[in-house]
This record gives sequence, structure tokens and C-alpha cells, in this order.
Amino acid sequence: MKIGILGYGNLGKGVESAIRQNPDMELVGVFSRRDPASVETKGAPVYPLEKALEMKDQIDVLILCGGSATDLPKQTPEFAKWFNVVDSFDTHAKIPEHFSNVDAAAKEGNKVAVISVGWDPGLFSLNRMYFGAVLPEGVDYTFWGKGVSQGHSDAIRRIDGVLDARQYTIPVEETLNAVRNGSIKDYTAREKHTRECFVVAKEGADKEKIEREIVTMPNYFDEYDTTVHFISEEELKRDHSGIPHGGMVIRSGKTGFNKENRHILEYRLQLDSNPEFTASVLVAFARAAYRLSKEGQTGCKTIFDIPPAYLSPKSGEELRKSLL
Repeated sequence: MKIGILGYGNLGKGVESAIRQNPDMELVGVFSRRDPASVETKGAPVYPLEKALEMKDQIDVLILCGGSATDLPKQTPEFAKWFNVVDSFDTHAKIPEHFSNVDAAAKEGNKVAVISVGWDPGLFSLNRMYFGAVLPEGVDYTFWGKGVSQGHSDAIRRIDGVLDARQYTIPVEETLNAVRNGSIKDYTAREKHTRECFVVAKEGADKEKIEREIVTMPNYFDEYDTTVHFISEEELKRDHSGIPHGGMVIRSGKTGFNKENRHILEYRLQLDSNPEFTASVLVAFARAAYRLSKEGQTGCKTIFDIPPAYLSPKSGEELRKSLL
């Protein structure tokens, strides 16, 4: 399979790394809005974004590594007309709209587009579906962390007087343990997660004002118990340079004629690098997009539509023998 990468931030770098672990794939190149001379890859050639269409016949699947806020809503429908594409669009509320736009474009170009694959949305979504199908009488709970939230960290960095910041999302242990023990209730955002912020303030900045702006920020921190630590730039680089993350999907359900038997299902991820893991998911689904395209399928797909065997480089016979 000939793979192209569109965008070379943390996610694009992760895709380049993941392709090296998949011998049935070859990286054709990276396409960037930046000056190609300024983009340092680990060996992949870099081309200006405009050159992508000229090379469409050399690429089986184009993996889109832009952001969900402004890049992917425009790029995925645009490129799905010309390429089989995969993206990690993660704005949950806007996925139906994104699907509709991409589906129309992919069908127009007779291409396959796989959207919103990563770990949430993505693998967590699939497990919520599996668990709910198996235990229809039950409740889902999703916990995220402990891990760096890049969006929340960026929100802090936009505050006047902030030089740099990292924000960690942390499950509330008491609530997590209660759910694991079968508790079924509607927990508030505050009851499920806390937020911990490590902030480097600019010299002379009003730290009390910065902290107040963080903990009262609507849609980000105001619904959570939030702790703010002010540290030096050196401490941030030394102790918070990684991008770890993870979380759990838990379903508490009951079976039996009188619902007398309780079951707890849990799927858990613990990730040293959020972007590298997400990139690895994208690469596996690029294989599926390629196979679906070879079958003549077109249009937009989500993780719910992909046969599991299409993700694996192993044949059906190998899978039945080694994993079934």
C-alpha cells in the first residue's frame, strides 16, 4: 500500500513512525502547508500541499493529520473526492454532519473515506457498541486520563500572561471504584474527573488573575475541581514534556429473568504517547480503507462499518489459527 501523510505535527510524525512497523505499507511522502525545506521528517520526502493532487495516482490512501476544529471539516471532504482517506475527527457532536459532508464527496469521487478513528472516538466507540449489544440492560461510563489534554492546555496558553502550560485530566478514584463495583447512577462532570494544571507565567504576570481565569473558564474548567500549579519553564520541560493519556470504558449490566446477575465489562488504555497511539490506529484503518476500495466500495465509513479482519495484515486463515 502506498500511503501519503497530510500534515506533519505530532500526529503526522506518529503516522510516519507507525508505517515503519507495517511492512505491507510504503510512505510516498508528507504534504505540508509549511515550506517543505522547513519540515524535518525521519526520512520521508516532503511536498507542498498543492502537489498532492498531482500525485494522487501514486497514493492508495491519504492519512489526514490536521486538527478537528478547522482543518478536517474542510480537508476531509475536499480530499475524499480524489483519494481514499482516513481521519481522526474527534468533535463528537459534529460527527453526523462531518459524515454527511464526507460521504457525498467520497461517493462523487468513487473513493472510500474512514472518519473519526482513534481511541475516542474510535476504539472506545466500538467497545461502547459491543458492550451495549451484549448487555442491553446496562449503563456506560467513560473515564479519560490520567493524561494531557492538548485542547485544554491550548486554552490555558491563550490566557494573557501565560507562557506555557500543560493540563491533566484525572479520573476521580472514588467514582471510578464505585462504577467498577457496579454502581449505577448519573455522575456529574465534577464527580467523574478533576483537572490539574501546570502553568508557566510570564515575568510580572498576575498569577491570581490567571488562576481565576482558568478555574472559571466555561466549557473547559468551570464544571470541574481544578488545581493550578505555577512552575518554571525548566520544570515544565523536565517533568511535563510527554503527551501521555488513556482511559476506560466501563459498562455495568444485568442479565437473568429477574435481572439478578450483574456483569462489569471494562476496556482500558494506558498510553505513553497519545499522538503515536492515535497514529497507529489511523494506519490500521488505512489498510481497511485500501481493502474496501479494492472491493469497489465507496462513500464514508466509521469504525462501526469496518470488518475487524480488514485491519490486520494477517490472512483470514492466519487469524483463525492464531487468534480465534
